Amino acid sequence: MNRKEVREILDAPIDNLPNLLDAAYRIRRHYHGNRVKLCMLLNAQSGQCPEDCFYCSQAKDSEAPIQKYRLMRPDQMLVKARQAVQAGAKRFCIVCSGTGPNDRIIDQMGSAVQMIKNEFPWLEICTSLGIMSLEKASKLKEAGVGWINHNLNTSERYYEKICTTHTYQDRVNTVNNVKAAGLQTCSGGIIGMGETVEDVIDFLFTVQKMDMDSIPINFLYPVEGTPLGNRPTLDPIFSLKVLCLARLMNPSKEVRVAGGRELNLKGLQMLALYPANSIFVEGYLTTPGTAADETRRFIENCGFEVEEAKIPEEVHA
Repeated sequence: MNRKEVREILDAPIDNLPNLLDAAYRIRRHYHGNRVKLCMLLNAQSGQCPEDCFYCSQAKDSEAPIQKYRLMRPDQMLVKARQAVQAGAKRFCIVCSGTGPNDRIIDQMGSAVQMIKNEFPWLEICTSLGIMSLEKASKLKEAGVGWINHNLNTSERYYEKICTTHTYQDRVNTVNNVKAAGLQTCSGGIIGMGETVEDVIDFLFTVQKMDMDSIPINFLYPVEGTPLGNRPTLDPIFSLKVLCLARLMNPSKEVRVAGGRELNLKGLQMLALYPANSIFVEGYLTTPGTAADETRRFIENCGFEVEEAKIPEEVHA
């Protein structure tokens, strides 16, 4: 797809939406069938972040009333992993607030991942720890991490409008370090932060060019007490178009409908599964989401099927 075609899709009238969803679904079905992967987040270290990301309730200038706590112990993370498995998640995403991990965090995270993989060797482990060097990414891989999340979030042009304490290039460098370490990349963005349509297009083409393995598409959940707390919600139709483009431009990749889906897609949430093959359960970092049981019913009622994990019998005991 070229830039003109992408712009035409984003500008197209609602009458074109059924055809767009059909095209996205045909590609999605070819590569992923009707399966939907469940993913679960753990906010392993909350708040107290020195970065000023304007969308984030954990940023240094945020006045949002959130829980703040230091990094969980490895045994505490293992308990959370067990809960993720019980919820039917195939991927467990461990997130820490902060600019990037120091050696202590890398060591503690490595210990936690080894404990989790010993009990659940089939569970996909993704970590999101901020700006990452090649050396630290390599240590996480040795511990059993399979994916590292580090979202580009928006276009390079617009990035300074949503964060001033690090650069867009810092994020690109992290993704490149993840690749160099032999890890899978998990990198997408947040739609609805005041960017233009052209910024959305730039973002989509950058994700495609960088050949991300897993692409989470978030929609801003405005949190009171953050600089973007008064942003309006998105048009659900536009949100669906972005998801469809993420699929059309990255046919075989994992496309995840992520944060803010409940708020922004509203009654059209079921249509997100036509392009997306992955979804979060049990909420996000500091914002609410949908319980696993309810999400499972939602998926099945839409005619899709949950991608079941191979859970050992003793887990159910």
